[in-house]
Amino acid sequence: MIHVVLFDLDGVVRHFDPAFMTDLEHRRGVNPGSIERVAFSKPLIEEVTTGRITRDEWVRRVGETLGDHAAAEKWGRHPSTVDDEVLGLSDEIRGLGLRTAILTNGTDTIAAEVDAHGFTGRFDAIFNSAVIGFAKPDVRAFQHVLDALDVTGDEVFFTDDTASKLVGADTLGMRTHHFHGVRPLRAELSAAGVAVGH
Repeated sequence: MIHVVLFDLDGVVRHFDPAFMTDLEHRRGVNPGSIERVAFSKPLIEEVTTGRITRDEWVRRVGETLGDHAAAEKWGRHPSTVDDEVLGLSDEIRGLGLRTAILTNGTDTIAAEVDAHGFTGRFDAIFNSAVIGFAKPDVRAFQHVLDALDVTGDEVFFTDDTASKLVGADTLGMRTHHFHGVRPLRAELSAAGVAVGH
């Protein structure tokens, strides 16, 4: 039986406007996609999401590699919006007596970002890889969540918009779902025995 629904953060609970990146790269004369290619390249992305370097250092290194610190700084302030439907779903799940939580491959500023968005209290816990020291899909990140919430894998439903991130959760027996919208997520939760509406 599912007792905890675990959400990814970026691409599920909050979203970034791709038009911002297109406009930024155009204005700075940077090749399309190059900022994120640098930012999410290994080992750099692993260093920031496991807390070995700060977000500020990450942005600095992106600028250094690009040869354009101003572009990196602007990228680092990429605005995001919260998905009210997902927040509503979390509220609904909690209203059923279950717990909800977030597990994000984040940086040292996640707590401040969540506070700024104002949804801290809409989840029972928020787990950040930069604090845990392990990032999805590392099974140790998911085991940390299980230990902290005192549940077993088969009691957790996990959704992420990146399919490769589900692997660690699958290994521990969690029910997993590749997120591509709230409606399919509701249907999958219902199939898993979580009595949410469609």
